[in-house]
Amino acid sequence: MAPRVLVSDELSETAVQIFRDRGVEVDFQPKLGKDKDKLAEIIGNYDGLAIRSATKATEKLIASATNLKVIGRAGIGVDNVDIPAASRRGIIVMNTPFGNSITTAEHAIALMFAVARQLPAADSSTQAGKWEKSKFMGVEITGKTLGVIGAGNIGSIVCSRALGLRMNVLAYDPFLSAERAQEMGVTKVELDELLAQADFITLHVPMTDKTRGILNREALAKTKPGVRIVNCARGGLVDEAALAEALKSGHVAGAGFDVFEVEPATESPLFGLPNVVCTPHLGASTTEAQENVALQVAEQMSDYLMKGAVSNAINMPSITADEAPRLKPFIRLADVLGAFVGQVTESAIKEIEILYDGATATMNTKALTSALLAGLIRPQVADVNMVSAPVMIKEKGVILSEVKRDKTGVYDGYIKLTVTTANQTRSVAGTVFSDGKPRFIQIKGINMDADVGQHMIYISNTDVPGMIGFIGTTLGEAKVNIANFQLGRDKQGGDAIALLYVDGVVTDDVLDKLRSNPAIRQAKLLTFNID
Repeated sequence: MAPRVLVSDELSETAVQIFRDRGVEVDFQPKLGKDKDKLAEIIGNYDGLAIRSATKATEKLIASATNLKVIGRAGIGVDNVDIPAASRRGIIVMNTPFGNSITTAEHAIALMFAVARQLPAADSSTQAGKWEKSKFMGVEITGKTLGVIGAGNIGSIVCSRALGLRMNVLAYDPFLSAERAQEMGVTKVELDELLAQADFITLHVPMTDKTRGILNREALAKTKPGVRIVNCARGGLVDEAALAEALKSGHVAGAGFDVFEVEPATESPLFGLPNVVCTPHLGASTTEAQENVALQVAEQMSDYLMKGAVSNAINMPSITADEAPRLKPFIRLADVLGAFVGQVTESAIKEIEILYDGATATMNTKALTSALLAGLIRPQVADVNMVSAPVMIKEKGVILSEVKRDKTGVYDGYIKLTVTTANQTRSVAGTVFSDGKPRFIQIKGINMDADVGQHMIYISNTDVPGMIGFIGTTLGEAKVNIANFQLGRDKQGGDAIALLYVDGVVTDDVLDKLRSNPAIRQAKLLTFNID
């Protein structure tokens, strides 16, 4: 059955056709996003929801989305999606961060020119029949210093355009390396240095707890007298009331704002000031950008629903269409390893360590880790998946670490999971052979080579004679057929394990008979999803 996608905001017919061309059933209702009650009534019928900004994917709506797997936002901002709620429900949230990068960068440059030359005020004055040349004295862009806060997708384009205008460019971005700054032709600085030197400041960072109010009253006081400030990123990055005071005092010579703390912005401390240019969040409002993000979200959602490829997800590691086939058997392996430990561990987990050895260390380990955590939690939470599992682990306060290393053994690559509880440490390792099937290669530090079956009996015991006969007899009397039987021990008379791949479910009575043997410490039926 083809996956179904609901488009509840305006998307172009070309974008809608992309869904159809890729085998996705699409229901195009562009006005539905404004009717939250009707949307909540029908959202449970869909696998995907494609939106712009009109649809609000609230926690209440997400609770009604019983079959939803992905929300695609045509645009960069996901303020209208409750991402924590979606993550807890295992719903991937995608955006299209690159579709409007150029148009937003161009809008920032346009506002910088408008503020430097007071173009809107000069236009209004001239069209009113006045001729006030001396009133609208401006400043040149050439040779001035531009401070760019945030040198990511959009910020880097602004840097490039500013260099073309012969500006000196300073960039503040904690994630910008010295090598990348040199490649871009900009000077990497700390924020205080940028504030002190920049003639123009433009912001291009997302809204986070760390960036909220990055230009507050204290920061504005550190700016160079006569500075001009442009914000096309997010409202709330700049304290509008503090900026209004700085504009009135003349410390800040001008400002260009496309975004505001409250939107739609019907009032703001910045409104009515003669040295301020305001636009109604037009950064992405070009014909090209609107079409680009619509096409991209349709392609991304289709690729996920039809191929399992994950692109530009907010709450899930990306998996490209090219790597998805190669990664799929290792995702299955990771899930199996997690499920093994999740079923044999009976006390709360405090620490998790995942070792990626050899070829697995070069793979998309974020996706593998997400799959492993999902398998680990599933015995307690049946509907957990790769999206919700990392959230749950974090909420539980479990310490998670990953280790990557070059090939150390006979296998080209393997994954080893070690968990620590208050009482014990559990470990299991596995790999994928050429047939694409997962295999256990080590349990509790004991080497073995075991197929993974849907139903398996795990036995931990002391190494004593007669154990094979006892296990075989007990299962034979219960008419349980053994498809595969693997044994291992650390030393003669030491710890031993048995892993049996059986053809069906084993009753508690049979397990109790196995546990009656004084040498057996644990006997447990394990179930794995191996489809």
